[in-house]
Amino acid sequence: MERRHFLTALAGGAATLVAAPAILRAETAGDGIARRVSGFATHRWQDHFDNLKNGAILCDTEARVLFYWSEDESITRIFPTSVPLSDELTRRGRTEITLKRNGPEWRPTPSMLERNPELPRYVGPGPENPLGTHALNLSWQYYRIHGTNDVRKIGRRSSNGCIGLFNEQIAELFGLAKVGTQVVLL
Repeated sequence: MERRHFLTALAGGAATLVAAPAILRAETAGDGIARRVSGFATHRWQDHFDNLKNGAILCDTEARVLFYWSEDESITRIFPTSVPLSDELTRRGRTEITLKRNGPEWRPTPSMLERNPELPRYVGPGPENPLGTHALNLSWQYYRIHGTNDVRKIGRRSSNGCIGLFNEQIAELFGLAKVGTQVVLL
């Protein structure tokens, strides 16, 4: 099985497991230590958010996984991600989705051009676009949750600050998340 399909299948199975109440109870049962399900660290939304108004996204940069919970708790998803290359590029804290872009355009940030002046100044929507098929802009300038056409990046430290997902999974998250969805990056 190709790595990409394996991770996609794994993410779908893990989402089902985390949604099960028994697994959530087992997560903190007894000693309070976080448990792993299918290799992903499990999280409860209550440990990171006061409520689920507009839904909630938790990006665990250490585990390289993104969690999504719907406002009414009927939908829970877990997706493997790419994360920033270094701690210096990693922003942590609370933010929210401010813009949703289907078929995004890409321009490198000033710091990206400083690190690599050879980068193209603009890439339009399509298969060469580093943002993949969809992008969710965060309230922090230049930070996004987006797709990628380079599936080798998922599960690795490979981005300049953003959180990357397989294109199929960012399309699903794009359909679930709203402008105003709260986001926490750990």
